[in-house]
Amino acid sequence: MRRALAALGVGVGLLGSAVVSAPAQAASAVMAPLASTVPAAQQVAAFWLAGAGANLKSATPYAVQTVVHGERTSAGVVPDGKPGLVAPSRDVLVKKVKTPVTSGKVFFVGADGQPHWCTGTAVQSAYRNLVATAGHCAFDTEGAAGTLGGLGKWVFVPGYSGGKTPEALYVGRQAATHFDFGVYGDYDRDVAFVTVFNGVVSSSSGALTDSGRLGDNVGGQGLAYNQPTGSSVDLFGYPAGPNPDGTRPYTGETLERSTGSTFAMRLLDLAADQPVGVDSPFTGEGSLGSSWLYRYSGDTRTGYLNGVTIGVSDTDGDNRYDTSVSPYFDGEVLAVYSEATGLPTGSIA
Repeated sequence: MRRALAALGVGVGLLGSAVVSAPAQAASAVMAPLASTVPAAQQVAAFWLAGAGANLKSATPYAVQTVVHGERTSAGVVPDGKPGLVAPSRDVLVKKVKTPVTSGKVFFVGADGQPHWCTGTAVQSAYRNLVATAGHCAFDTEGAAGTLGGLGKWVFVPGYSGGKTPEALYVGRQAATHFDFGVYGDYDRDVAFVTVFNGVVSSSSGALTDSGRLGDNVGGQGLAYNQPTGSSVDLFGYPAGPNPDGTRPYTGETLERSTGSTFAMRLLDLAADQPVGVDSPFTGEGSLGSSWLYRYSGDTRTGYLNGVTIGVSDTDGDNRYDTSVSPYFDGEVLAVYSEATGLPTGSIA
């Protein structure tokens, strides 16, 4: 897709050199700082935790690019190598819940200056500090022309439910995405991996207390790549928006689950050569970034991340969404993940 877009004369990249760096050893990945210093991260945590989490409670589901128009195709996706798996971390199990404790909401301030949220999930990493979500739930696609920096005040709250004050909040340090998404607007690469600092909670005095690394507290999902379509996946997310007919089957307050099989798609209004879809009734707002877990086990609440929702579609014209859409996870996604997983963070308390 990158070369195809270049041939069409897309000469001005979306990523500004002031906000992004592309490591020489990982040409597929580009990075954007979110809160690159401890004082900056402390300010972000204070913004969300102040007033018993008032800004968390007032945040609205992100409404940027929630709906895509597309159709199923008979053509299959083309892997760029052999299928593979990165094992999940299975050493954390919370018996009182029946859904993955790795899932939660990512909160940030959008280009409109208002607090919003998407869905995110903790994934296994060397430093146990990594969150996966849609690329446009970490990078600001609505910002100034010619740049694509990270979204402001980005945090992850695993297990967020019903507006309750979180047990721990994890401030994002750095977001990684594929070069083609940032520079060419290629939505085949609309996925981000975000490193987060250790979790913090606020004491009665307002001081921040360290609650440890994300992966030590909730575990981490694995990663699946170059898998064939037709595979069954379980989606976990926080859908909240309406269907085209105005019905609102979800509130966005609790984690929802749907199960379906993946298939190849053709999108009519988004630059993507090889998107995949899955049967799902999730509405778009709130479910952006939902995890697609391959080989999900209800016993361990773990599986292999094989997609993230970047939009939803009504493919049968009945005015209700029936399909969630994701980039196809191939070796290029693995390359971005591999770069992000080796980045340490640390404590901000």
